[in-house]
Amino acid sequence: MRKEIGLSCACFNLRRAARLVKQRFDRIFREKGITANQFSILMAVYNQKHVVLTRLARMLGMERTTLSRNVSLLTRMGVIAIEVGTDKRERKIAITKNGITLLEKTLPLWQKVQNEVVEVIGRERWDGLLSGLHSVAKTL
Repeated sequence: MRKEIGLSCACFNLRRAARLVKQRFDRIFREKGITANQFSILMAVYNQKHVVLTRLARMLGMERTTLSRNVSLLTRMGVIAIEVGTDKRERKIAITKNGITLLEKTLPLWQKVQNEVVEVIGRERWDGLLSGLHSVAKTL
């Protein structure tokens, strides 16, 4: 029974695969001075323009405090900027020109690893997996 749970546990198997994929992205992004998490944050901010920190945390499925630490680091790197919103407690995040340049330099690296992952899984299975992951994210 315990062995079956280990082999089929959604939490264990998703986290294990996610860690391994993240490590692969981290290795390749290292040459540009960012991590996979930071890349994801930059892409989300780029796609949303000026986004409120709490909304960004929900979009990324991250704890607000974890996101705040990463945002502080990215701000010090000069790749994102924080602005005060209409409510003085609200923080809006925007990508800077340096951030856009970093993304442009990093995208070919992302594409390389993305292609590797999809090739290992297979395009059809990847499409199904991606659809399932989107369903889980919407539901939970």
